[in-house]
Amino acid sequence: MPRPIWSGTITFGLLNIPVQLMTAERHTDLHFRMLDSRNNAPIRYERVNEETGEEVPWKDIVKAFEYDKGSYVVIEKEDFAKAAPESTESVDIEAFVDPDDIGVEYFEKPYYLVPAKKAEKGYVLLRETLKRLKTAGLARVVIRTREYLALVMPRDEALLLMLLRYPQELVSADEYAFPDKKLSAYRVNPKELDMAETLVKSMIGEWKPEEYRDDFRARLRKVIEERVKAQEGTVRAPAAEETEMPKNAATNVVDFMSLLKKSIESNKRTPAAEHAPAKTAKKAAKKSAKSANKRPAKKRKAS
Repeated sequence: MPRPIWSGTITFGLLNIPVQLMTAERHTDLHFRMLDSRNNAPIRYERVNEETGEEVPWKDIVKAFEYDKGSYVVIEKEDFAKAAPESTESVDIEAFVDPDDIGVEYFEKPYYLVPAKKAEKGYVLLRETLKRLKTAGLARVVIRTREYLALVMPRDEALLLMLLRYPQELVSADEYAFPDKKLSAYRVNPKELDMAETLVKSMIGEWKPEEYRDDFRARLRKVIEERVKAQEGTVRAPAAEETEMPKNAATNVVDFMSLLKKSIESNKRTPAAEHAPAKTAKKAAKKSAKSANKRPAKKRKAS
């Protein structure tokens, strides 16, 4: 089983449901390394100074933003820390919306929200409520050092966390030219429309994702497997550590009826951090920030 990307709680009203964030996508790209054909040695990417041509050690590298052509402002670690959102370790649902009202261009990346041990009741309660009302939770969540807008959606027996793009990340359709005149201006006549409609109707079928495969990658993988003969064997990943459950987490033994009544009466969202003592919340935030700094950044592989 894959290791969780993030552990925290779903919060709405006074309820806090412990969950783990698990990936819902599988990358199928085949990644390749560049080799020197003379001796098959891997070729490294060098950090080279454009003026001197010399390699620059990591300790001398800083990050900078180019605010004008050839003009930069250096951004220090402290600047990133100031801008980084506070890690709350929770999916804070701020409202419930109709997912059909959100355009497909806003949907970015899916994750599964897997309930922690003894937290199934709250998980099922939220899932079934969303199904009954055909709604989804519009939430904010901090993953690593970035705050995301997200939807908590029911999907069969699971709760799906769909990361959303912010409006600022989308290119407006107004920036492009689309055919917006009457059909006659493009010489599209009614007969052609009828024929096109007949053709489309003849091709209508059911969406069966299991019938679609990436044939190119499958064929290329087969070529690779045919070439690889001696490299056999498996490795076992270390067991994932169990995360400690928050004290106020809504486990199966919590009085849900009481929490729901209080939430309805207060009629406002109260994140988990607001219920915990100030010292405890502050300590948890520091611990989260410390662990985030220790976590090595993932390297992007060239495809």
